[in-house]
Amino acid sequence: MANLRDIQRRINSVRSTMQITRTMEMVSTAKIRSALERAQEADPYKDALTRMLANVSGSASALVGQPLLAVHKEEKRVLFILVASDRGLAGGFNIVPQREVAARIEELGAKGVECELITCGRKPTEFFKYRGITPVLSFEGISSNPTVDEADRIASYIMDAYVNGSIDRVMLYYHHAKNRVEQVQVIEQVLPVKQDDLKLPTSPRAAKEGMQPIEPVVPAEYEFEPSANEVLGYLIPTYIRTIVHHALLDSAAAEHAARRAAMQSATDNAKEVITSLSRTYNRERQGSITTELNEIIAGASALEDN
Repeated sequence: MANLRDIQRRINSVRSTMQITRTMEMVSTAKIRSALERAQEADPYKDALTRMLANVSGSASALVGQPLLAVHKEEKRVLFILVASDRGLAGGFNIVPQREVAARIEELGAKGVECELITCGRKPTEFFKYRGITPVLSFEGISSNPTVDEADRIASYIMDAYVNGSIDRVMLYYHHAKNRVEQVQVIEQVLPVKQDDLKLPTSPRAAKEGMQPIEPVVPAEYEFEPSANEVLGYLIPTYIRTIVHHALLDSAAAEHAARRAAMQSATDNAKEVITSLSRTYNRERQGSITTELNEIIAGASALEDN
């Protein structure tokens, strides 16, 4: 009977865990829709800004002397922006980009290139601090609901550092929410801004989902007041802030989708474990009853013989 009690205890434990995972799945399912809508609502602004940049950069004079477009002659320091989450239980949502960035830092370090790190989310911050890497900026507690202030702080830091020459390249890692089921890891170069991106603007969401690119419409004669160079100088910082903010929103939607999928898988696995344990319990219980019956029959036969 002790064995039966152990099996029943395990069934109760798994059933309690299944209730938790099912609840978390329902919560994430409820949050996915609003998070996806928020990310999708940011797309038109980003696309319009990119189209405007394409139109302005069509003037040759606009590209002259733009520090955020200039490629540094030597790459001595690279900064990584890693957008993940504050909580776990989301499958590979956190660990995949964390390992990717850690591998890139190790690879560049072997070449003598120094690396800096900005983390968005408690999980990546703890991951790298445990490995002796302290982020220059870290944000915790707002991964599921990012703010414009967070994007502004990140964008201001990387732009100032790039202009004064303390960093030579900025890479952005995050997960794009393709839909409610699928998430795609995105690796994007933020600085220096690639001129090709300004000439053929396509949002990451459009590119990932097979949508048509947004073709820039450049008028034959376009007059700028002030000069095209000054206009572009104002637009590029806004463009970088928009890229960072959009990545935060996209990652928040992907986090809910990844956690829903992980919790659904955990719930399904718990059901299978309960089914397997129930069969074992019934088999053991049947064997125990059969043994008791045999003992009773044997005892009765012994009494008759006497």
